[in-house]
Amino acid sequence: MDEQEAIARLKRGEIGGLEVLVLRHQTQALHSAYLVCRDRQLAEDIVQAAFLRVYERAAQFDSRRPFAPWFLRIVVNDALKAATRGQRQISLSADAVMGLIERSGDIEQVVELAIAHKEIAAALNQLSARQRAAIVLRYYLDQSEVQMAAQLKIEPGAVKRRLQAARQRLRQLLPAWLHPAAAPLEGEDSGVKEGLK
Repeated sequence: MDEQEAIARLKRGEIGGLEVLVLRHQTQALHSAYLVCRDRQLAEDIVQAAFLRVYERAAQFDSRRPFAPWFLRIVVNDALKAATRGQRQISLSADAVMGLIERSGDIEQVVELAIAHKEIAAALNQLSARQRAAIVLRYYLDQSEVQMAAQLKIEPGAVKRRLQAARQRLRQLLPAWLHPAAAPLEGEDSGVKEGLK
């Protein structure tokens, strides 16, 4: 069953359509929620609640539009609300690093990636929830500033200021080897984006 058919089934009240959407979007949704709220259990709860809301409100979804941006907007907004309510934060797990070690034969590269991942995670933890959300939307979900403004319900100028403040703070927090002068964080190919994945 493809995504359009799954959504059509949901609109008819058939919960079976939800399975396809969960299989396709759960991993990215969990990563997105976690990057904003920094709590694995909270991220899982947010994503689970978002999928339930999709089932309950499927009739409101415009089938002519792509599902992922609509769904991820719900997830990121809910994660941002949870983070700004002062939910507890926990450190980043090493699960992603262990997965790299299992799949890679180059242990030196894995170690370098693990160190970079740890440094980026520590720096992200020190940003405000709003700054983390801006970094996640821009560099992890590849949204444009216009899309971010619409999603966050703020002016495009506010998005630029929030991103600029987040990037400046990351420059202060990250070791120099993660953001050499030749590759500033503003670029799409920045180490921040790679480290978030």
